[in-house]
Amino acid sequence: MPSQRRIRVITYLVLAGIVTLLFLSQSRSSNSQSVQGFYSKTVNAMDRHHAAAGQAGQKPIAGHDVDANGDTAEDDHALSKQMTDRLRQAERKAKENAAAKGPNKPETPQEVIGVGSSASGQKRPPPGGEAKTEHEETEEDHEVEGVLNTILKKSPVIVFSKSYCPFSKMAKGILLDKYIIEPVPFVVELDQHPLGARIQAKLGEMTGRRTVPNIMIYGQSIGGGDDISALDKEKALASKIASLGQGRISVSLRFEQSAQKAG
Repeated sequence: MPSQRRIRVITYLVLAGIVTLLFLSQSRSSNSQSVQGFYSKTVNAMDRHHAAAGQAGQKPIAGHDVDANGDTAEDDHALSKQMTDRLRQAERKAKENAAAKGPNKPETPQEVIGVGSSASGQKRPPPGGEAKTEHEETEEDHEVEGVLNTILKKSPVIVFSKSYCPFSKMAKGILLDKYIIEPVPFVVELDQHPLGARIQAKLGEMTGRRTVPNIMIYGQSIGGGDDISALDKEKALASKIASLGQGRISVSLRFEQSAQKAG
């Protein structure tokens, strides 16, 4: 009949095999935190088993643990150490597998744009230059607004035009050649102005008209080339300008004034 010591050794071997299989199976679907918890629970269970065995009747003799039948337990210590080493190897292997297959693996540095935790939410700068900041855009807007305000003070009637545009030429022909307007309308050729494109965009925001010509009276748009032509044909252009001018703009037909002088 096998001794209690041999039975215990066999039991440890069986337990070690079962624990190792369960640990390896658990580590395949767990992260490093769950692996550490499983390992700690297993070691604590072994310690409790040793403590219970000591309370059951084991006594120290000459510095060695003794089994219930009086034999030394050096083999038990060796078996316990062997099982602990196996558990540690399995834990290390599980951590390596988790690090290799982890879904939260950080991106490589060249894929990260920006600084700090907000890097992933920042846009890449355009090729050939840095992205404009909000402060710089605000300064540009202020510059355009300042130039536009200066232009609007030049005359009650402002004609925003482009030198090559046929509709602009038609509107200027009616306002400047067919009529005598006092104060004289001020013409801005946007294609020749250094801020022409930005001024035109700003006028689009202010008046809803993004094309030229754009004729404004005291800051209010009365339309483009077709609108001026239609008002002229309806003989309503002079009264329209005078009405918006509130008595501060005089409008008359040039050929009528010439006829009066001839008569």
